[in-house]
Amino acid sequence: MRKIIIVMGVSGSGKTTLGMALADTFNYLFLEGDTFHSEANKNKMKSGIPLTDSDRLPWLEEINKRLQAPSTDSIVLACSALKENYRKIITQGLPKDGVVWISLEGDYNILKKRMENRTHFMPSSLLDSQLEVLESPKNAIVLNCSLSIKAMIELLKQQLNES
Repeated sequence: MRKIIIVMGVSGSGKTTLGMALADTFNYLFLEGDTFHSEANKNKMKSGIPLTDSDRLPWLEEINKRLQAPSTDSIVLACSALKENYRKIITQGLPKDGVVWISLEGDYNILKKRMENRTHFMPSSLLDSQLEVLESPKNAIVLNCSLSIKAMIELLKQQLNES
């Protein structure tokens, strides 16, 4: 059965790093949620302006469209998916038992430092706005983002019944 694993969390939590490692470990296709953002959204974030729900809607719909595309490939998606209604849009029309959510959470100072030490369109000044919007998922595997990628993969292998 085709699986979709969605690694979510605020900017700097390590979604992409973990997502790529999971995809590599399990031989799944990796999708980076940021690639689905419009240039207007990226420019808005670069300018330090938080996105609104209406800014995010076309992005969420594009991600959903890609996840619904006919394919036998299992997928790992790295995507912030900060609100419950965003998660509903992303997974609309997908089999509920085929989607696994992994939520990366961590200390504010670690997240901010990571954001300051990388090249990305999302400035660290937007971390507070992301944390304000974040609605922790009810049905997700929660991992502390300060764990090593290797430790997270080992924990996930057990929980996902993957080898």
